[in-house]
Amino acid sequence: MRVNYSLLVEEYRGEVLENVHFGVVCGVDEHGQVIYSAGDEMHVTYLRSAAKPFQAIPVAKQDIDGKFGLTSREAALFTASHRGETYHMEGLESILAKTGMKEDELLTCPTYPLNEEPKLACVSKGMPKRRLFHNCSGKHLGFLALSKERGFSTNNYYEHTHPTQQQALEAFSYLAEYPKEQIQLGVDGCGFPVFAVPLKHIAIAYLKLGCPDLIEDAKTREAVLKITGWMSENPDIIASHNFICTALLTDPNIIAKGGAMGVYGFALKKERLSFSHKVLDGSELVWPLVIASILEQINYENKETIARLYALTPREIKNDNQLIVGEKRPVFTLKK
Repeated sequence: MRVNYSLLVEEYRGEVLENVHFGVVCGVDEHGQVIYSAGDEMHVTYLRSAAKPFQAIPVAKQDIDGKFGLTSREAALFTASHRGETYHMEGLESILAKTGMKEDELLTCPTYPLNEEPKLACVSKGMPKRRLFHNCSGKHLGFLALSKERGFSTNNYYEHTHPTQQQALEAFSYLAEYPKEQIQLGVDGCGFPVFAVPLKHIAIAYLKLGCPDLIEDAKTREAVLKITGWMSENPDIIASHNFICTALLTDPNIIAKGGAMGVYGFALKKERLSFSHKVLDGSELVWPLVIASILEQINYENKETIARLYALTPREIKNDNQLIVGEKRPVFTLKK
């Protein structure tokens, strides 16, 4: 299938074009109308971990955080792609203790932390891999707790036919304004069902996270307010230092979450706009450049947020001796 895509980023070494990154960008206004685009906004893609805020809706509706006395930092792990830092592990261990769940109930594959420092610490101390180290373990704990609270089976909580997964699918369908039966399903790296819809509808779903007043159903609206509160109050929990989700969520005007293979969604509360984009080669390294360019093109007023993004992925390319040998250039223009 051919995709109407746009050239997003060029990488130059000296004066020679060395790498390119193609993709699609979609921006919608508060009415869900596409007002910015680069490429085909109807390009279908999986959300991957960008779906986590929506998957957490049935967990929030059931008040799992309140019933088990979870703090905001602990509950934020239900939406996180954590990196295995000490502050992540403390929260995950506390969830286990407060809910009475066991780590071996998780489907997640035993692994080491994603961040290098905690990973090296584990290896140097001879510590075994753990299911809790998996970056999706917080999401899994949320569904386990929800399943136990509702009296559902827990040995298949990750299957798409499980009642909790169906609730998550329905919640996402509702916010994305996309028919449930038309959402294409796959299996994510952690074993959960993963949704595929057009980028326009990912942007519409993120619009509702940034502007929950647009959500007519009161219970869903309350759940979204709770979830976005967790995320905004705890940017470091959602990813970690030096990662884009944390950098964006540090701005109280932004709700954002990325997923594997180059997909990203974010909403601007004050401006009542939201964007989704997909880097077609799956690269996450150019996310900061793409989003910084989007924000610059719409004249976003918080320049500190844009500076944080460029600090994550500098435009200058340096060699091993830290000499500047090239540059990365965002080259797309949003069509309005």
